[in-house]
Amino acid sequence: MSAPAGKSAIPRRALVGIFGGLFCGYVGLTAAIPVLPGFVRESYGATDFAVGLVVMATALTALLVRPVSGHLADRYGHRLIMQTGALIVAAGGALYFLPLGLTGLVALRLLLGVGEASLFTAGAVWTVSLAPHNRRGQLIGLYGVSMWGGISVGTFLGATLLPFGYGAVWGFSVAAALAGLVLISVAPVLPRAGQPSGGHGLLVRPALLPGAALALASAGYAGLAAFVVLHLQTRGIDSGVVVLSGFSAVYGGTRLLIGHLPDRLGPRRVVTWSGLGEAAGLLIIALAPNLPVALVGSLIMGVGFSLLHPSLALMVMDRTDGAQQGAAIGAYTSFWDLGLSIWGPLIGAVAAGLGYPAVFVAGAACAAAAVAVALCVRQPDAQSATVS
Repeated sequence: MSAPAGKSAIPRRALVGIFGGLFCGYVGLTAAIPVLPGFVRESYGATDFAVGLVVMATALTALLVRPVSGHLADRYGHRLIMQTGALIVAAGGALYFLPLGLTGLVALRLLLGVGEASLFTAGAVWTVSLAPHNRRGQLIGLYGVSMWGGISVGTFLGATLLPFGYGAVWGFSVAAALAGLVLISVAPVLPRAGQPSGGHGLLVRPALLPGAALALASAGYAGLAAFVVLHLQTRGIDSGVVVLSGFSAVYGGTRLLIGHLPDRLGPRRVVTWSGLGEAAGLLIIALAPNLPVALVGSLIMGVGFSLLHPSLALMVMDRTDGAQQGAAIGAYTSFWDLGLSIWGPLIGAVAAGLGYPAVFVAGAACAAAAVAVALCVRQPDAQSATVS
């Protein structure tokens, strides 16, 4: 599965198809997000609980299906599973046109979670399989930038198209996903060294500790996304959304400018710095007396949080046999969904019981705990480190 030994050139044509396919797939997937709450209320008179269930249902199946998708990508090929994910996303956009009822709409969103998991996980391990050994962390980071870019563009364009009717949004979702399918389909598949066995399990042991660290680190992001605006408003600080925007900008910029650091310095060292950076940024936000200080905190947090995921993913790759890397990546990324599912309600309880600053202090504590967990990951020996 790995690139030939000693290969240092990046297969740009293949990566354009993979990254572009992921970007377009997420544009199609997320275009519906900003319009679904209104659609559910207008069409079915749904409660707040039902609205939340419809919007978040994809996370449930994505959490469960990611390891399966990675296992299937190992066995049947990355492109096939990624194509399947794009097709499911396109089909889901078309099914929005049907009068499904509220139960049917929830079922559709669950199906889209399968598509999202297949699209992302197969593309992630495909990227790793093509990357030169000394560029894997950087390319994993850039792959994530493609995903977040698709989410940002998709939600923006979905809201922009709403004045033309829900049908325009559904149609755009189909078209974007099909464009992603085309890009994936034209990406060249390089010969693999031997036929992978697909491994013997879905929850690969090397993914457990890095995945747990990722789940802990997600607490800070959950708190920032949910409560930073309200936290600053209680201190008479308007324009709290600037803090979120600053975090997003530096998150992507960090991966573009210094995304090579996990490869160059080693994932353990970068995880340590990144986790402590996330914690420091969160504590600054918790204590911020004004907007500039809160913005500085979000920038520091963004730099740290940006490099956590690729560094932890490198730990997984360094300790996983090539035949199981798809299942390992799938299991590892499932911890992100799990973390958000857990921290969403828990952070809300912290805010209700202890106040908004406690949300960011708790997130900082979780980021520090993530570092401690990551440092418990055993480093591979020299021989196993070359297996990728």
